[in-house]
Amino acid sequence: MKKVERALLSVYDKTGIVEFARELHRLRVEIISTGGTANLLKEEGIPIINISDYTGFPEMLDGRVKTLHPKVHAGLLALRKNDDHRKQMKNAGFGYIDLVVVNLYPFEQTISKSNVTLEEAIENIDIGGPTMLRSAAKNYKDVAVVVNPSKYELVLKELKENKKTLSEELKMRLAVEVFQTTSRYDALISSYLKKVSSAITDSLPGELSISCVKKQNLRYGENPHQKAAFFEDYAFEKSEPSITGAKQLHGKELSFNNIIDLNAALEIVKEFAEPFAVIIKHTNPCGAAVSADICSAYKEALATDPVSAFGSIVGFNRELDGATAAELSKLFVEAVICPAYSKEAADILEKKKNIRIIEIANLPDWYKNKTYSGFDIKKVAGGILVQDRDTKEIREKDIRTVTKKKPSEKQLKDMLFAWKIAKHVKSNAIVYARDANTVGIGAGQMSRVDSSKIAAMKAQKELKGSVMASDAFLPFRDSVDTAAENGVSAIIQPGGSVRDQEVIDACNEHGIAMVFTGIRHFKH
Repeated sequence: MKKVERALLSVYDKTGIVEFARELHRLRVEIISTGGTANLLKEEGIPIINISDYTGFPEMLDGRVKTLHPKVHAGLLALRKNDDHRKQMKNAGFGYIDLVVVNLYPFEQTISKSNVTLEEAIENIDIGGPTMLRSAAKNYKDVAVVVNPSKYELVLKELKENKKTLSEELKMRLAVEVFQTTSRYDALISSYLKKVSSAITDSLPGELSISCVKKQNLRYGENPHQKAAFFEDYAFEKSEPSITGAKQLHGKELSFNNIIDLNAALEIVKEFAEPFAVIIKHTNPCGAAVSADICSAYKEALATDPVSAFGSIVGFNRELDGATAAELSKLFVEAVICPAYSKEAADILEKKKNIRIIEIANLPDWYKNKTYSGFDIKKVAGGILVQDRDTKEIREKDIRTVTKKKPSEKQLKDMLFAWKIAKHVKSNAIVYARDANTVGIGAGQMSRVDSSKIAAMKAQKELKGSVMASDAFLPFRDSVDTAAENGVSAIIQPGGSVRDQEVIDACNEHGIAMVFTGIRHFKH
């Protein structure tokens, strides 16, 4: 293996670069450097060759062109075992570059700023850096390339132990990291430019780049025999509350299933501006309520199905107070998510060492101007399904009464509440509700009438006078008959069945008011 004799260092993130360069110098590695990196190393007394002196060509266009030179890229791309390449390098008077250390302009940090301009974002698109990285990574057998400061120590260790050489295995690992980095970098740029461009109107393009970085390894996936990790989508708007932006304050490490359930809780919580509580089990709500305060809301939510609430995830849209925390502590809960915790609430919950306490601090600000980001993506073997997120809201003006009996104002409010909950219940979904809290929930059944029956069977509260929400149209009158048997007074559903009239007639027969939304909320 050829020794590392010459290195090119050009980094934006200068973490550890001085120490790394000093060790290279001690190993008698010649260092070429650029711009701010060169100035820093010279200030630290580390001998370097400025890139302009190396190429014989000055930096130009405010630094936009400095490493885009044949002497640099020939030194990176030349195959050391290729006789013709060696001959051309000799004739041109070019030398080889054996190690490249480059990290990129902070495009991601730049576009994360609230008042960033398009011009500022464009100036932070790195050109020379990715070009050098890709040249070096393509020729990884002859050139080592480092894009991540965390790898400096590993590279130095091998150089010192192996007489200034690096193993092909390490060089391959470093090259893979480069292409992962440049792929994510380009995906961020394309996503940003697409977002700010008024000329691009297709929300689902012909090609889709997804830019994710690992947030944490997980102990296992849905089951112990499955490996898992949690990745963050860097194109997702940081202003929207999300699990990737949440902060864990206490408790055991989050599991794969915890994260899914916490996301389900948060997405329902985001539907309500009034004090609200939801209890999640296996991604479905098993109880939810709006009330004057979150303690009352939690008690009402718990009363819907206290058996299923064991081992649940609980979400709130207000700061958790001591009274609510005291109620929570009576039940085994896997995790709690809300915008903040009072000191009293935190002290109460932290007495249980395993409970995960999750803070979603930007939720209150987000309510002031609700905006949504990203796609809904589902994986299938061999591909992915991509769709807009289901963020459609239905208001009173959007619904149409189709029965002789018109719903009262109270029934309308309860139906709209039940409709929001049904949107987050796995299909087929039926929700019974009264007084802005759930009475019974039927989820994920193959038959809609079975969901109706299960919701009634699980109800711990009085069903008489409640309203019913169905996430999709009622295909037969059987669900209406079941609702009538349980004393349901009003139904909200999308409509659109070929048997709509049969269903309407059944409601008229039972004296039930029914409204159509014209929108369905399948959730698979």
